[in-house]
Amino acid sequence: MAALGIFGHRPFWAKCFGVAPFLPHRRVEMEQLGWEACDIVLVTGDAYVDHPSFGMALIGRLLEGEGFRVGILDQPDWHSSEPFKELGEPTLFFGVTSGNMDSLVNHYTSDKRPRSDDAYTPGGVAGKRPDRACIVYTQRCREAYPNTPVILGGIEASLRRLAHYDYWSDKVRRSLLVDSGADLLVYGNAERAIVEVAHRLARGQNPREIFDVRGTAVRRASVESGPLDGEPDSFEVLGMDQTGKTSQRRSAAARDQTVLRLASSETVRIDKVLYAHTARIVHQEHNPHNARCLVQLNGDTDIWVNPPPLPLSTEQMDRIYGLTFQRVPHPDYAGHTIPAYDMIRFSVTIMRGCFGGCSFCSITEHEGRIIQSRSEASILRELEALKTVPEFKGQVSDLGGPTANMYRQGCSNPEVEAMCRKSSCVYPEICPNLRHDHAPLIQLYRRARAADGIKKIAIGSGVRYDLALKSPEYVKELAAHHVGGYLKVAPEHIAERPLALMMKPKVPLYERFKQLFESCSRASGKQQYLIPYFIAAHPGTTDNDMLELALWLKQNGYRVDQVQTFLPSPMSLSTTMYHSGKNPLERVDAGSGDVFVAKSPETRTLHKAFLRYHDSQNWPLLRQALVRMGQSRLIGPAPHCLVPAGALSQRTRRRSS
Repeated sequence: MAALGIFGHRPFWAKCFGVAPFLPHRRVEMEQLGWEACDIVLVTGDAYVDHPSFGMALIGRLLEGEGFRVGILDQPDWHSSEPFKELGEPTLFFGVTSGNMDSLVNHYTSDKRPRSDDAYTPGGVAGKRPDRACIVYTQRCREAYPNTPVILGGIEASLRRLAHYDYWSDKVRRSLLVDSGADLLVYGNAERAIVEVAHRLARGQNPREIFDVRGTAVRRASVESGPLDGEPDSFEVLGMDQTGKTSQRRSAAARDQTVLRLASSETVRIDKVLYAHTARIVHQEHNPHNARCLVQLNGDTDIWVNPPPLPLSTEQMDRIYGLTFQRVPHPDYAGHTIPAYDMIRFSVTIMRGCFGGCSFCSITEHEGRIIQSRSEASILRELEALKTVPEFKGQVSDLGGPTANMYRQGCSNPEVEAMCRKSSCVYPEICPNLRHDHAPLIQLYRRARAADGIKKIAIGSGVRYDLALKSPEYVKELAAHHVGGYLKVAPEHIAERPLALMMKPKVPLYERFKQLFESCSRASGKQQYLIPYFIAAHPGTTDNDMLELALWLKQNGYRVDQVQTFLPSPMSLSTTMYHSGKNPLERVDAGSGDVFVAKSPETRTLHKAFLRYHDSQNWPLLRQALVRMGQSRLIGPAPHCLVPAGALSQRTRRRSS
C-alpha cells in the first residue's frame, strides 16, 4: 500500500469534535469534550506545554488536525499501571516518548552523576520520569491494556533504533524496538510517518504488518544472510521485489529496491572494530534521496530500518506550525515554573535540520542534513501570535533552530543532492554546490523587527561562523540589531587532531569571525563579545591538546564558565570513537589506527580543569599535571604561566623541568 502525502488522507470521523482547548490529560477533560474514548493516547516524560517546541504537543495537534481524538499522559507515575488508565483504553494506539530529551541524558551528567533538576518538569524537580523511559512506559501501557498497540517515537527512540553503545551501562544494547516490546518505532521528524501509521491503524491494519513507511523501524521475518563477493563481510546487499520478498543481489541493484544487512547486535557487541565499521555504514545511509533500508538481527528478531523520511516542504512546515497551539503550559500547571518553557516561550522556530555534520552531534541522524524552512509569512504570523502569550513585552528570545544561520540554505544542484553521501556540506571546506546565501535570513530579520509590537529580537541559537564569514552583511546585521552583548559560537577546540575528529573548522576561521564581529559591533557603536563553547575529553584529545587550549584561552583573555565534558550520546560518530577507539570517519578494519580516548574519571576531570584554568579549585590538580607533563615552567607568577605557584616546592619544579 503506497503512502499518501502527509495531508493527503481523508480526515478520521472524529474530526466532528473539533479542536480541544488543550489535549486532555485527565478523564474529566475528556468528558467535558464529549469523548467516550481517545483514539490515541500520547505518553511523554515532559510536562505538557502546548507549544510547537515540545514534540508531543506538536504531534498531538497534528494528529488532532487529522481528525483523531488525542489525549496526553504527561509524566505519569510509572510505578504502577493505574496512572496509564487515566484516559481509558485508546481505540487505536499509545504513542510513547521519553520527551524532548533522552531520559538518561536528562538524568545524568557526562560524569554519570545524577542531575539535581529537570528543565521539563514543573518547578524543575528531578525524578519525574524513569530511566530508559521508553521501555518503562511501554511496559506500563502493556500492563494497562495488553492488546493496544504501542508506537515509539522521539529522540530516545530515534537514536536507539539499531544496536547502539549505551554510555550509562557501558555496553552495546539492542534496538529499543526489541528491548521495549513496542510494535513499531518512528524516528527523526516523525510527522509523515505518524500520520500514515495512524490512518492505517484506523483502517484496521496490524502495526506489525506496516513495513513500507519511511522513517520507521519494524520487525520482519529473518532473510537469508551471508557475505557477497566484493562486499565487506559485515553486511550484504539484498534485493527486494514489490511484494517485499528478498533475495541476494549484487550492489548494482537499484538502490531504492535494495536493503543492507548489517552485522547483528550480538556481533557488534563483542567486536568493536565491526561496531565502528557498521556505524560508518549507517551514517552513510542518511540521505533520504539515496538511503537504503537497513536490516539488523537483534536477538532472534530482524529489525528493518526504512530510509529516512523525505524532508517537509515549506508549505507543509507552515501548515504544521500553523496548527492551534495555546503556546502555554496546561492550566493545571498554573503558578509553576517549567524552566524549558521559560527558555523558549518567546522564541520562534524558523527551520529544521543541519548540514554541519559535527561528529559529536546527532541532529543529522534525527532531523536530517537537509534544511527544512518555514516561509517568512508563517514566521511573521507566529510573531503576531506571541502577543497572546502572558507577559510578552515585545522581546523575542530567538529566531532559529539547530543552527541560527542555515535558513533556506542547501544544495544548489538537485542531481548532486540526490547522489550525495557526505556527512557534512561544510567540512573540511564549504561544498561548492552549497547555496549559502544569507539574503533570505537578513530579509526575515528586517521584516520581523518591523512587525507591530516587536521591540527586540535576539538570536539565541548558535551561529555557524564559517558560513557567516561568507556573508559580512549578515554579520553586520546580527551585530547591529540581534546581539544583547554576547553571541554564542562553538569552536569546540583549537588543536587540529580533535577538530578533525569533531569535523569542525580550524581555529583561524574562528579568529577571522571574531575580528569581523567585533569590527561590526564597533561600527554599530556597541561593545559586544563572543561566548565560545568548548568540549573537554572528546575522543582524540590528549592532555597536551587540552593544555594547548588552556594556554590559548588565557592568551585571549577567556574565562570559560560553562564547560561541557564530552557525553557519548547514542548513535553519534564521536560515541563510536569513544566506544571502539577507531575513527569511523575513515574506512575501518582490523588494521585501522587507534584513536586516543580519555575514559578514566581522572583524565576527564583533568581535561575539564584545563578549560577552567582560572578556577583556584583546579590549581592543585593542574600543578600536578604540569609537573608530570614536564611543563613546570607554566607554574608561577609570570604572564606566560597557566597557574600560580602553590604547594609544590621550588625543588620539585626544578627536578621535573
